[in-house]
Amino acid sequence: MMSLKVLTRFFHNQTPCLAAEKSLLATLRKKTGYTFTNCKKALEMHNNDLKQAEEWLKQQAQSLGWAKATKLEGRQTSQGLIALTVDKQNAALVEVNCETDFVARNKEFHKMVHEAAVSCLNFTQQQPESNISVTRFFMNDTQLKTLPTQDGKSLADHLALMIGTVGENASLRRALGVKAHKDVHLSGYVHPSGSGSSVSLGKIGAIVALKQLASKEIDLDKVGKELCQHIVGMNPKKIGTLSDKPAKDKEEETCLIHQEFLLDDNVTVKEILDEHEIDIVDFKRFECGENTSEVADQPLEYVETCQ
Repeated sequence: MMSLKVLTRFFHNQTPCLAAEKSLLATLRKKTGYTFTNCKKALEMHNNDLKQAEEWLKQQAQSLGWAKATKLEGRQTSQGLIALTVDKQNAALVEVNCETDFVARNKEFHKMVHEAAVSCLNFTQQQPESNISVTRFFMNDTQLKTLPTQDGKSLADHLALMIGTVGENASLRRALGVKAHKDVHLSGYVHPSGSGSSVSLGKIGAIVALKQLASKEIDLDKVGKELCQHIVGMNPKKIGTLSDKPAKDKEEETCLIHQEFLLDDNVTVKEILDEHEIDIVDFKRFECGENTSEVADQPLEYVETCQ
């Protein structure tokens, strides 16, 4: 029989190993979010090498994601988020959909939407500058999937990985990249408002392009954000011109310049623009789940321009 002294030494020697393994397991679960069983298996297969175990888990999840994406492909994705990011003369609006609002609040889904917005912005930044005031780049789901991400993989790869993690269908629906001339200011806003990073997420988003008509000292970021709030809330269909007659019923007005300003209904948007001596060159609004045909089968390099 094993002596008490030897037995005590045996358990004493095993305790640090078990503690180290538990620590690795806890670290891997925290980093990846995968189950206890899968993380334990990954560590066992790779001799407790944390980096290799994590990579294996991601490969497995991506493989499962592709399978799940194929299996769940027909399931409706009516929920989701709009992502907005603005960087100087470039901006991007992206819509990513999922099946339920529960997953739309999931951190893995948020990471996917964030990745899609950054990839769209990077694509827009890489496009050549022109003398056009604003250039738009519309992308549909097929085009979005091919965009590269920061780690070199495609958005399609990240989507599969996310589907494998959350177990629910998801889709990259559409995106808009906006490139502005140096004398045009871009602003954006999403609702419900919430950011905390370079990418803001919400259910409705808007981008507005402004041009100053005089060298007046104004806070273009503030005015631009307020105009985007108006666009999000009032959903105008076009900028409008002075030749467009205002609607008889103010509630039915669809021309942006003739609408009562959302933050002060005593004035119109046109009066706000005149006060600050600015002009709206272009705007775009995305609402999650809305019907649209604007991204149907256009080539990726398709652009829409505003003089």
